[in-house]
Amino acid sequence: MSKDYYELLGVEKTAAKDEIKKAFRTLARKYHPDVNDAPDAEAKFKEIGKAYEVLSDDDKRAVYDRYGEQGLSGQGYGPSQFDFGFGGLDEIFSSLFGDFDFGGFGGGRSNPNAPRKGSDLRLDIEIDFEESFYGTEHDIEIDHLEDCKKCSGTGSEPGSKKVACQTCGGMGQVQRTTRTMMGSFTQVTPCPACNGAGQVNENPCKDCRGEGRVNTKKKISLKIPKGVENGVKMRISNAGDAGKNGGPSGDLYVVIYVKEHEIFQRDGMNLYLEQPISVARAVLGDSIVVPTMEGEATLKLHSATQHGEVFKIKNEGFPSLNNPSQRGDLFVKINVTMPSNLSKEEQKIYQQLLEMEQKNGIKNPLFEKIKNRFTKAK
Repeated sequence: MSKDYYELLGVEKTAAKDEIKKAFRTLARKYHPDVNDAPDAEAKFKEIGKAYEVLSDDDKRAVYDRYGEQGLSGQGYGPSQFDFGFGGLDEIFSSLFGDFDFGGFGGGRSNPNAPRKGSDLRLDIEIDFEESFYGTEHDIEIDHLEDCKKCSGTGSEPGSKKVACQTCGGMGQVQRTTRTMMGSFTQVTPCPACNGAGQVNENPCKDCRGEGRVNTKKKISLKIPKGVENGVKMRISNAGDAGKNGGPSGDLYVVIYVKEHEIFQRDGMNLYLEQPISVARAVLGDSIVVPTMEGEATLKLHSATQHGEVFKIKNEGFPSLNNPSQRGDLFVKINVTMPSNLSKEEQKIYQQLLEMEQKNGIKNPLFEKIKNRFTKAK
């Protein structure tokens, strides 16, 4: 069911136009999406805009009071323009709130001459697996905006100054009158000639064309710490674009991507690898040498080591990013490999093993399970 327009604005059905206007102003300030980030703020904003459109117009209000919202469609008014966006609602805002620049979704008007921080930048780089383990230093190059050296960021040729904008007379604003179904409304917007500053360069700097900033390349030495993980974002303060009007520079964010290793896999501070061994070593047990990030380590295998069994070697993993003295562990998964291309001597040994199994009557556990099920079923 459609919501009651009077309830939406919080007024009585006998409310005068001034009361309706006042209620709309209060609610519009509260629910404008530029000042309210609640998930339902935009929908609420449109609802109160539609209610105000109807109740502030005598003819529409009379039809609504008698026939409701369906009556408006029946009289040819059709769906409200506010159902599909902000459209004319922004013009109403400009007339109701004066200097508040809701038409441009800016909240209250900001001072265009105030210091403004420069834009942040992002750079993605790729490093080797070993570099993430030991730490490294990379020389990177970025394109960013810096203050123009010729004009020191003012945008004016040396010796010249800023003068009042002729378009807006130094006010930084221009007025535009729009006729709507509700009458004529005057909208105040930033001056397009000076972007709301009220001043323009008398003689723009030729190097930066009056912008005050120029695009340039810059080299930075980036120190990447031990233990850095794939996807880590590093911030370099004040390495982004230069600010405006004396504002601070933005920051540079460097995202680290680590190449995969052909042997090791990483999970947090721990390392994992798969180590193949022969059947004989698995059966009898043995000491084997496994690779580590810093060389080799000896791993003692017990007799009857099973395929897929995992052994842990302490403190052979990655260093902690926050505390390099702490290390993760290395986990070694054993893969028992079947022999191939046996020599005659090896074939003889395996033949002897097979004959011993047959002689001792070693049973197949899987076969015994199936046999027992058939026996119980009879």
